[in-house]
Amino acid sequence: MKHQIVKRIQNPELRTQNIYIIRNGLSFKICAYLRNLRIKSVVVCLFFIMSMCAADEVTFESLLLEMVNRDAAAQMPDPWFTCAQASSYERSSIASDQPGWFANRDSRNFTREENRDGRRELVLMDVQGPGAIVRFWGTFNAPRGGEFSNGTLRIYLDNYDTPAFEGPILDMLSGGKLAGQALSFRAPEYEDKLRCGHDLYLPIPYGRRCKVTYETKGKFFNEGELKGLLEESFYYQINYRTYAQGTKVQTLSEEILRQAAATREKVEQQLMALTPPSKGPDDRCEKKQGMLAPEAQQKLTFDKGGAIYSLRCKLSAPDMMSALRGTVLEISFDGVRAVWTPVGDFFGAGAHTGAWRTWWSGVDNDGTMTCYWVMPFQHSAEVAVTNMGEKPVMLECLEAGVKPYSWTDRTMYFHSTWCLHDKFQMPAKGGIDLYFVEVKGKGKYMGDAVSVFNGGWRWWGEGDEKIYVDGETFPSHFGTGTEDFYGYAWGRPEFYATAFIAQPIGEGNKHAGYSVNNRFRLLDVIPFKKSLHFDMEFISNSGGTFNYAPTTWWYAAPGAKWYDEPLPQDVREPVCLTEEDILKPAFHRKGAVEGEASKDITVTNGLFFIQYTQLYGWSNDRQLWWQDAQPGDVLTLSFDAPAEGRYQITGVFTKAADYGIMDFTVNGQMLRQDVDFYNDEVVVAEVDLGEAGLKKGANVMKVTIKGTNKLADRRYMLGLDCLLLQKK
Repeated sequence: MKHQIVKRIQNPELRTQNIYIIRNGLSFKICAYLRNLRIKSVVVCLFFIMSMCAADEVTFESLLLEMVNRDAAAQMPDPWFTCAQASSYERSSIASDQPGWFANRDSRNFTREENRDGRRELVLMDVQGPGAIVRFWGTFNAPRGGEFSNGTLRIYLDNYDTPAFEGPILDMLSGGKLAGQALSFRAPEYEDKLRCGHDLYLPIPYGRRCKVTYETKGKFFNEGELKGLLEESFYYQINYRTYAQGTKVQTLSEEILRQAAATREKVEQQLMALTPPSKGPDDRCEKKQGMLAPEAQQKLTFDKGGAIYSLRCKLSAPDMMSALRGTVLEISFDGVRAVWTPVGDFFGAGAHTGAWRTWWSGVDNDGTMTCYWVMPFQHSAEVAVTNMGEKPVMLECLEAGVKPYSWTDRTMYFHSTWCLHDKFQMPAKGGIDLYFVEVKGKGKYMGDAVSVFNGGWRWWGEGDEKIYVDGETFPSHFGTGTEDFYGYAWGRPEFYATAFIAQPIGEGNKHAGYSVNNRFRLLDVIPFKKSLHFDMEFISNSGGTFNYAPTTWWYAAPGAKWYDEPLPQDVREPVCLTEEDILKPAFHRKGAVEGEASKDITVTNGLFFIQYTQLYGWSNDRQLWWQDAQPGDVLTLSFDAPAEGRYQITGVFTKAADYGIMDFTVNGQMLRQDVDFYNDEVVVAEVDLGEAGLKKGANVMKVTIKGTNKLADRRYMLGLDCLLLQKK
């Protein structure tokens, strides 16, 4: 049992004493007015309060309270624990120098199967305690043409044969069976409950052992290499703590869950309200504002010990996206630089200006960015904002709130790093591991964000986190996909923001564009004693060129080393918003009516979007792509002719193994029938569509699916690069 007591006389006349008790990373402040109290009474009161805080046991309620105690973040864990992850990653991923490292069949992989009372239970996780589940994420998909079974999730604790908790998996994770909306939710709240992430952040402590199983009524494959695998898709990640042997941990039960309902509800209210730190009478606040010319700087300095508890910043500029990237926040504690990050990325916004909020950070409706990281320092701190862009930026507000803080041998410095993986292309096969951060020393990993421009035409984030702790040769955190790591699924583009995770913008998730994802860790922090190395695997579902900028947040003990230097040349790079920003088109056909520039596009079924790649030699590197429709469905578009008259119309189309047979009409007149776009490999070809009378300005073309070649995969796709119009 370790207590540390620090007394500070704030007002000698009133003899007011602020007594700070720091216990297991939780801090308590007692204000005792001693004018009419005897010292003996104060001591009795003090020891009574200390006894209230003295329990060594980790309990369900203590974990709940730790979740919303920001002070605990800056302290090394006491009792010590490690954090690891059980997931459905493809088991053929063994080592970076062996085949399968970028294997991507991350569904339906379980630890083993068990037959229990005639049930077939798939074991997701089986670990020895003492410990606690601190995050449980999953997503699902029904077999083609079938329905998801919503099978039974069972959580066995402490070697008992009877599960402590069980129920339909959707109810258990995101349906509110175990917790309220703050701790049990879907991301995003999408209309199809299977096409999203299901997140449970309710802590589930156990004293000796935890086993999680899944029973499904879904079918299993019976043939070939897939024999025995579940037909329906099931991806999962379970983050869990393991405490040092001998640590007393209360095993959760239905009864304890009921008894702690009031505490859980109070914590959930705080998480839903995203409650900021309370202000005290001893708080200090410094503010700056003013115009920042290129290379100009504004600075806040604090010359005595304490901790920054809140940091606010607001910029204004004609080009806000460039200002958020090109203006850099630099923070030093006790003379050592600990933060060097673009302002927008530091607060988790990237180059996006919309409003959102999490427990640690967010953006208000007026564009003010705020964070509540606790940033202790022993002697001094300096917060500087520097304009490294080429144009002036108005610093509307830079404000830091500082509280008194008692530094201990468990206190750590806050850090944030940023880097840019600039204009890289996907390899023809496999993937690449993108660096996030590496730290040597003792610390605690708190979260990260990615700001990415997707230069492809489909989902960009088929890649798993790989987090190595204390010299591991294989990562103790090996995931199932980037969107899974950030708590959502299936590359959904919708906005979401919770206390733990956020997607401020997802415009680039399904096609070329810009996206930002955030994950902030509360109970699922990752402590390390010697080192931490984090790579994120990158596998795109399409070709293309990408910009990818990760930001990390973490704490480290004095003397830690990290390997990220300031990158002024990278923050000066323009923020990519269009394909042309990241890669100029290699070829543009003169006089072509580009398919991607068509107007008034509608379809009766399926999906259409603009596909971008340099792989096939399309004019402007793009085509209009229609997929997943059926025979009889119609795509309608309009295109402009320069003058009225009769024209020869030639289309430049993609042909491939899953493309269909189409009829074409223009302005209601049949142009050409039964055009077959099947080819056993991808080619781009000119197709004579015949002659038609066109009006000056808009003309309407309709494309109807007739069927497909008998050799083709039945996806009936169409890819229009451009139309060539030659007046007769």
